[in-house]
Amino acid sequence: MRKAFISPTKYVQGEDELLNLGYFVRSFGQSALLIAHPDDVERVKAKLDATAETFQITFVESGFKGECSREEVARLQEIARNNKCDCTIGLGGGKAIDAAKCVAEGEALIICPTIAATDAPTSHSAVLYTPDGAFDDYAYFKQSPSVVLIDTTVIANAPTRFLVSGMGDALSTYFEARATSRSYSRVNASLPMGAREGLTPPAFGTNAAFALAKLCYEMLLRDGVKAKAASDSNMVTQALENIVETNILLSGLGFESGGLAAAHAIHDGLTILEGTHHYFHGEKVAFGTIAQLVLENAPTEELNQVLDFCLDVGLPVCLADIGVEAITQEELLEVAEKACIPEESIHAMPFPFTVAEVAGAIATADRIGRAYKASRGAKS
Repeated sequence: MRKAFISPTKYVQGEDELLNLGYFVRSFGQSALLIAHPDDVERVKAKLDATAETFQITFVESGFKGECSREEVARLQEIARNNKCDCTIGLGGGKAIDAAKCVAEGEALIICPTIAATDAPTSHSAVLYTPDGAFDDYAYFKQSPSVVLIDTTVIANAPTRFLVSGMGDALSTYFEARATSRSYSRVNASLPMGAREGLTPPAFGTNAAFALAKLCYEMLLRDGVKAKAASDSNMVTQALENIVETNILLSGLGFESGGLAAAHAIHDGLTILEGTHHYFHGEKVAFGTIAQLVLENAPTEELNQVLDFCLDVGLPVCLADIGVEAITQEELLEVAEKACIPEESIHAMPFPFTVAEVAGAIATADRIGRAYKASRGAKS
């Protein structure tokens, strides 16, 4: 059996770690194209200035326009060429990070997240959008970032909702990897270098990836609530450090080398509902995880454990929690149909299912979540 595992070359995490950014730039040369939203640059400007002076490197400002589009990537690549930049830095949230991946094309790339809202920083993939923000395509590169550098002081001072959303994204990692391993489905680690065109055979997940995915879930249960409390206080604690690592590293390696299944596909289906547009990716994935557990008829004890965790940290457990107060049967089927299109990850589930069954799982998850939330409220 062909297996694959992919990861960044180096992952470094700690308080005030941005002060060492210049050291990593120096491993490539003396100048770096800095792709970041102006607000994110302003948040960490003192650290950027300090590391530039300490390590005698230059940050070339890119004037990032905020959207990872083909046009913006081409503009940024021209800036990099004209300034003879030795490496590329993606600093901030998802759009800046994805733009940096596309500009670097798998070479000399440093990723510096300022929030821990998703598991994208470690991956070798990016999402392209049109200039007006509509989905365009996925992009895959020959390798993951060269360096992922996490300043936990910056993460601790970001709004807590981002950290909690990251926990929602990480929550699905174990359950999707478990489903993928049972069905022997292809994992994202096998996608670069012609896999999409059928030029290379598929690869399956490794035992290492599954172990990381399982640890991801265990860390959420152990430290999630404590990390949220630390973030609410803008403090770096060991629990916060552990959850930042969980959201970014464990979940990132777990999803890419362990596989995706129904939770993310259901998230994608839910995006057709207008009410969900004001909610973060990880918040919708959390509900998608509950729906996946219903679809696979997971043990009640396991489902309740997930529901308790979501309520403890403030993640959605029902459709109303992601902006959908009411849903028609027609809308429910449309969500399920989108979740079940041929290219979706739901087909990694280890059993056959129909669109109607997926719709039923979403509706049932909503009913269970509402009832569980109400019962918890009554007990408190």
